[in-house]
Amino acid sequence: MRKLKLIIASAILAALTLSCVAQTESLLIGPGDLLLVEVFDTPEMVQMVRVTDAGTVRLHLIGELKLAGETPIEAGKIVEKALIDEKIMREPQVSVRIEENGTDVSVLGEVKDPGTYPITTAQPILKILSLAGGLTGMADRNVTVQRHHDRSQKIQYYLANNAEQALADGLMVYPGDIVVVPRAAIVYVLGDVARPGGYPITTNDSRLTVLQAIAMAGSANKTSVASHVRLIRKTSEGQQELPIQLAAIQKGKQPDLVLQPDDVLYVPFSWMKNVAISASSIAASTSGAAVYVAH
Repeated sequence: MRKLKLIIASAILAALTLSCVAQTESLLIGPGDLLLVEVFDTPEMVQMVRVTDAGTVRLHLIGELKLAGETPIEAGKIVEKALIDEKIMREPQVSVRIEENGTDVSVLGEVKDPGTYPITTAQPILKILSLAGGLTGMADRNVTVQRHHDRSQKIQYYLANNAEQALADGLMVYPGDIVVVPRAAIVYVLGDVARPGGYPITTNDSRLTVLQAIAMAGSANKTSVASHVRLIRKTSEGQQELPIQLAAIQKGKQPDLVLQPDDVLYVPFSWMKNVAISASSIAASTSGAAVYVAH
């Protein structure tokens, strides 16, 4: 009786262990992967198959099975069920192993060295970005990762300037994934400022206010009319012009306004020029404006 209890306990422990492995296994099968499919004690059933772009494999005697998006353990169970359903075997024990990952990881967009990089196991996204030379000064910090095993799955990752915050998110990138770093949105500060031009929104919280933008442009010159700054903004209803009381904002009498992508702040040179230049003329001048890249 004691021996029987030990056998039962061992069986339960083995089942729990197998369950834990299945739950913690993170590397999923994806298109292009090369799989080794083995059936215990049946060497003639050993097969090496490549996963198609549709996520399927074609196995002898069984036909086509969809295995993409599954862990190797779950894929083995799918093959076992197919063998039973097709009445080929009664109690098959199947193992599936990824012999070769389908493709390297691709890093695209605003990185210094975009391209493909070889990885054989999942890697932290910070390491993947470092392989590509890191972000450019024009990079948006909202990064998108498209999963290799499921092209419809897109994960957003925010790369904070703060080291602790950036390291806290342990997003992993798998072989075959695609990492896209988009271009940052730009706001323009034109007119009587030290450095008129475009400035990417690359702050840690992806927000840029009027005072921050003016500071990036080297501040308004002494000859400017700070009380008549104008904000030109594109809306669904057309171009909108808003008066900005810069002096009042600087003194804390008015709240600092958060800018939107493609906003144009115009700091007038004088009363006459402020009146003479139209909002459409100011907006049109952004096409020739210099864009200052963050360092």
